[in-house]
Amino acid sequence: MVTILLSIVFALLAAGSNALGTVLQRRAVVTVSASPSLRIGLVRDLLRTPVWFGGILGVIFAAVFQALALATGSLAAVQPIFILELPLALVIGGAVFHVTVTRKAWLCVACIVGGLALALFSLAPTGGRAQVPGIWWLPALAVTGGTGAVLVLAGLRRPVGLIRAAALGAAAAIGNAVTAALVKSAMNILSTQGAVAFFLAWQTYVFAAVGAFSLFLLGMAMQGGPLIGSQPALTLGDAMVSFCLGVTIYGEQPRDGFWLVPALLGLGVLLYGIFALSRTKCLAGCLDLGEDEHDTIEQPAAAAG
Repeated sequence: MVTILLSIVFALLAAGSNALGTVLQRRAVVTVSASPSLRIGLVRDLLRTPVWFGGILGVIFAAVFQALALATGSLAAVQPIFILELPLALVIGGAVFHVTVTRKAWLCVACIVGGLALALFSLAPTGGRAQVPGIWWLPALAVTGGTGAVLVLAGLRRPVGLIRAAALGAAAAIGNAVTAALVKSAMNILSTQGAVAFFLAWQTYVFAAVGAFSLFLLGMAMQGGPLIGSQPALTLGDAMVSFCLGVTIYGEQPRDGFWLVPALLGLGVLLYGIFALSRTKCLAGCLDLGEDEHDTIEQPAAAAG
């Protein structure tokens, strides 16, 4: 029980740190020139933006807390908690950029928190293996990597707008989920075999590479279109892919039967909260440059720069 509580606390700290990082990165990204393709120059431009380093620091702390959460809890239970990053970004962004949070936005936050709590309590994934057999990673990485590549190519073929943002956001979400699965494996190696084995393990370097590329894709998604496209795809995609990886390669077992009814109800409430919150103008203000700089929430991020 103590271990489960620790994993929840670390997951909440990770969600909060990531929300802070998202707010600061969003502020930085919308001030640089947009590009219709993947370009290394985006990183160079961001390196010249001091606030971006604050966002990276938030991401680093989030990664540390995430690793601790995954070391003490199951992938299928820990990763969905990161959905709370969305309402936390609303709270943090509202305080940082002095954006008024509306009553509708708070209602959406309540739906997200309540729906997530109901879904997780109903499914309550337990058990599973501490380490994934090496050969099992091949099909998992092939499927997730192939799907992510298709989404990136599809997104880059579209002009700046809803579909482009959603495709790139979903690709970044897949990368985040794969990174989390690899982090859990690497943390198990660290705890059972020591630091030397950790730095010799292939999982350590692959999760670093995938995580870095996912961060780059996130920047492209933020520039690619409105929040209603990128944020739900990023938030839901990470949780769903992580849950699937936890059940398949880690063998974690959610409850079924009658428990699927309240789980689906919670998922429905959660979906409503995420999509409704993504459409609120105050969230656009919290994750862009401020409420006064937006005529509508559908304005592409690139136009705000």
